[in-house]
Amino acid sequence: MRQDILRSFIATWVIVLSACSAIPDKPSPQVASASPITSPCPKGVPADTRCYSGQDGAGAFYWIAIPAEWNRVLVMHAHGGPELGAPSMARATEDLQRWAVTLKAGFAWAGSTYRRGGYGVTMAAEDTERLRALFVQTFGAPRRTLLHGQSYGAGVAAKAAELYATVDGRKGPYDGLLLTSGVLGGGTQAYDYRLDLRVVYQYVCNNHPLPSEPAYPLWQGLPRESKLTSAELLRRIDACTGVRMSAEDRTAQQRANLATLLDTVRIPERSLVGNMNWATFLFRDVVQERLDGGNPFGNIGVKYSGSRDDAALNAGVLRYPADLAAVSKLAADSNPTGRVNIPTLGLHAIDDPTAFVELESVYRDVRERAGTADLLVQTFSRESEHSYLSDAEYPTLFAALLDWIDNGRKPTTEGIAARCKDIEARFGGGCHFDPTYVPQPLTVRVPPRQRP
Repeated sequence: MRQDILRSFIATWVIVLSACSAIPDKPSPQVASASPITSPCPKGVPADTRCYSGQDGAGAFYWIAIPAEWNRVLVMHAHGGPELGAPSMARATEDLQRWAVTLKAGFAWAGSTYRRGGYGVTMAAEDTERLRALFVQTFGAPRRTLLHGQSYGAGVAAKAAELYATVDGRKGPYDGLLLTSGVLGGGTQAYDYRLDLRVVYQYVCNNHPLPSEPAYPLWQGLPRESKLTSAELLRRIDACTGVRMSAEDRTAQQRANLATLLDTVRIPERSLVGNMNWATFLFRDVVQERLDGGNPFGNIGVKYSGSRDDAALNAGVLRYPADLAAVSKLAADSNPTGRVNIPTLGLHAIDDPTAFVELESVYRDVRERAGTADLLVQTFSRESEHSYLSDAEYPTLFAALLDWIDNGRKPTTEGIAARCKDIEARFGGGCHFDPTYVPQPLTVRVPPRQRP
């Protein structure tokens, strides 16, 4: 097993070191963009903020917001997802409103929708950098630039920090990196459990696809031509598990089906539908649109546990070997190398229902192998959300990151928790840091498997 892991690690590093962007998207970050347009700020943005919007030369929408008392520090925001539809200003507006606390803390904020919908970590990193360059071109260089990635965007921000850590032999444009609720570890590891969910679901429910529908390998998510809607998928999940019903209204079979799914894949009930959607529609995008139909997701060697009859489950679930070419392509696009030369802070809710907190142990391992773990401090909160945590926690981390950059004071988890308590009254929302928490390896949550 250890030899297999070593071979997989070496292969992935060779791929990453030799590849540029394996899911290519054009144009590059250097595409010319029209100047931002002064726009009324969305609801919820602090008063006296100056807001600007636009669409860059590659097609990405964006908002830029500068508070009245700007501290001359810019926060570049990489949003989560990925969104599967076409980019829209509505998504950019939602991001600005959600992260308005950044402006309240005195930072300028800029966020891109990315140039297209669908998967593409390197693409999104390029789009984030292009918006940063547009900001500098329009408003001048800030004193410091921080890069903040949320959820899928944490992987985007980590990739951007690697791509632009050094430019033309000089230090790159970013001074610090904040990764929150991160889907870290790259697409070749972060989505394994969603294939597990699909095969266990099909074993239990046998309705996605239905017996009357053409069979297809579940790692595809869906065939390219499928007309299945999210509403129909929800109806099927509900028919099998009663997930939208109260517990007492479910049949005995629905309760048993739901228990098998949740206990085997180790996800909370409230994230079942969301994860099934990602394992369906996002998988189709990744496989059909980005990897030319190749399979990056495998479950050979997985030993599923937690059901009423694990032997029957393991004998009955569909098994798929991942394809080396597809894994290599996805790894080159999305897997972090850890070559980050700037101070990095992380925040993850311990009971995150969408991105397992154990992904933080994967990222720490990556940084340790790259020799950059001394520039990484990870914090954890006693919360059970994914998309947004407490208001006070984000300004706390930005302030700690700036103190590290400006004064060389590397923060501790205890110090960050204390700092949050000091500013809690200003920002509200509570402080939930647990300075003592250390995440376990991902393998305690997601069973190991053979990799090509």
